[in-house]
Amino acid sequence: MMHSTRRLFFNPLFLVALTAFLAALVVQSGELGTSDTTHRLQAAHSWWTSEPEVNPQDYPEFGIHGPDGKLHGWYGMGQSLLMLPADIVGTYVEQLPVFGDYDDDPTVGDIIVSYSTNILVCVLTALVCWRLLRLLGFTVNQRIAGVLALLFCTTFLHYTQNMMENNYILLLTLTGLTFQYEWFSTGSGRALLIGSLALGANLLTRLTTGMDLLAVGLFLLLTAWFTGATGPVLRSRLASFAKIALPVYAIFGLIDRLYQHHRFGSYFNTYIQLFGQERKMLNPALPAAYPFETPFHVGFFGALFKPEKSIFLFDPLLVLTAIVAVLAWKRFRPEIKAYLVAFVALLLAYISFYARFTDWSGDYAWGDRYVSTAAQIVAFISVPLLVRHRADVGKLVWRIGIVLVVVSVAVQLASVMFWCPLEIYQMDTLGHPTFIVALRFKNIVALSLGKMNEWGLVNDSMTADPWDYAHISTFNFLPFLLARVGKAAGWVVHLLTALWFVALAALIALLVFIRGLAARTGFDGTAASESLAPVK
Repeated sequence: MMHSTRRLFFNPLFLVALTAFLAALVVQSGELGTSDTTHRLQAAHSWWTSEPEVNPQDYPEFGIHGPDGKLHGWYGMGQSLLMLPADIVGTYVEQLPVFGDYDDDPTVGDIIVSYSTNILVCVLTALVCWRLLRLLGFTVNQRIAGVLALLFCTTFLHYTQNMMENNYILLLTLTGLTFQYEWFSTGSGRALLIGSLALGANLLTRLTTGMDLLAVGLFLLLTAWFTGATGPVLRSRLASFAKIALPVYAIFGLIDRLYQHHRFGSYFNTYIQLFGQERKMLNPALPAAYPFETPFHVGFFGALFKPEKSIFLFDPLLVLTAIVAVLAWKRFRPEIKAYLVAFVALLLAYISFYARFTDWSGDYAWGDRYVSTAAQIVAFISVPLLVRHRADVGKLVWRIGIVLVVVSVAVQLASVMFWCPLEIYQMDTLGHPTFIVALRFKNIVALSLGKMNEWGLVNDSMTADPWDYAHISTFNFLPFLLARVGKAAGWVVHLLTALWFVALAALIALLVFIRGLAARTGFDGTAASESLAPVK
């Protein structure tokens, strides 16, 4: 028994899964993160209770009237389906007598939904990322580096705390990519079916994920081209793909259209069209092109360079990807070249699609949430590539890479310290442009020293709503939030605080343990000089 336990704890896949579990556990606030997720949870709740899909008091800020005159949400059903099981459990748990005296935010139901869903998505994404890196030929050490880079060096960490659709979309995209590439490599029809189901399910979450579906297809075609897979072999693969993948995509597309017809009486429109029509009815002064009235150059270059939303500031590993790609491109394997071409194209496609959208930046979000999943896919691969091509890029680039990794970790840790609207409130006073990432670090120092008011970081818009102010004036982790709100029993807050520090200590100890094993043994027999050990 002891021997099997020891083997499990020295299994690198188990270690990265445990790391993902602890990381997701520690960063939870118990909140859903934004009103978008709250509305999607309300939709899930309406499917099995008598409650409405949209609360009437949320209109006109949210909701579109259907032909029946009822208010409907404008989002796809994907994330609502994801949260449905946890919502059922959370609703019944919340009704238990032990919670009879507690009725405040974060609610018991929201805590159950956020913890269970976010942790599940985080762990599954880590496991799928590991499998993908294995298929791409990375060693165990390189896979560990890649998974940890995704978890701690990209905006994935922020969206593990703030439960928008982003991480769920990333999970489904990576799953589709992984299993369809496995089919391409092995001919496994089962793998193709699993990958197609994942990409099809993404269509239920957000229709623009059709671009993810196309990017995976482009990756497969480029891999075939770069590896010289032509003639009968390629034709056989295409025929197999058409028989399995295309019908799956069609079924999910039909489900989405049936859901659209159920709400809005048409198979052929989208919620964006209906959203624009209803908003212009309420406000005739809106531009005719609304909600795509933003000049293209504003949204496109804003996503790249605007201090408040630049993808390079919120995902600095994108810079490392570019550096390693330029210096080591000739040594990249064909599938890596195909990966980078396909997903850089996906990133540019997302930036271009949302460039003219009225809220091209994602509004109340950390970074540009509409393009974050594509940015994460391009960014995290830089670290395993850097480790693999360390000798090719040289000591200077290796050290630059280490610096960018450290900066990325700092940015992502800062991203979970406060509820994301904090700096948006502050910009009412500070104006534009505002270097959001630097302001976040200033806020962390100010709150730690009790200097928020003295440093001019509190304004009237922040204090106008007591609920909002309570949530943005403390560190955004459940024990701290419960203590700040002050409605939970004192012993509960103390217990959760102690457990939070234990989980944080366990996470740090686990990372140190993994680092030590990787440096000493390389897990897979690689020398320490080829593992994660730094340059001496």
